Amino acid sequence: MRHLIKTKRLGKVHRPDREQNSKLKITKMNILQIKSGKVEIRKDNGTLVRTIGNGDAVSADFNSNQTLVAITTVKGKVEIRKDNGTLVRTIGNGDATNARWNGSDIAISTTKGKTELRKENGTLIRTI
Repeated sequence: MRHLIKTKRLGKVHRPDREQNSKLKITKMNILQIKSGKVEIRKDNGTLVRTIGNGDAVSADFNSNQTLVAITTVKGKVEIRKDNGTLVRTIGNGDATNARWNGSDIAISTTKGKTELRKENGTLIRTI
């Protein structure tokens, strides 16, 4: 209740956390779709936003705030790209079958049946 401020003139309760001019912006989530090896970023209504990648994508996954995309390639590498398509880095040793974000880390499934947990910069945390 400490956020409630009663104004004397109007008798209304002012709640700073519910201001209309709040800087919190509600953003709709985007969808990733793979067509012919290219990763398409689409709005939730299906409208194409952008196509990213080199045309050799097997799977793709957004991070939690949808600023980065982990793309698993046919060559078994994992590319980390910004949502605008810019390549940030390539991680893994060429045996990746799938990559998914796990918080700020990346869980990479390998052809050997193992899962590598790696930091965003590619450093191996552990193998499971």
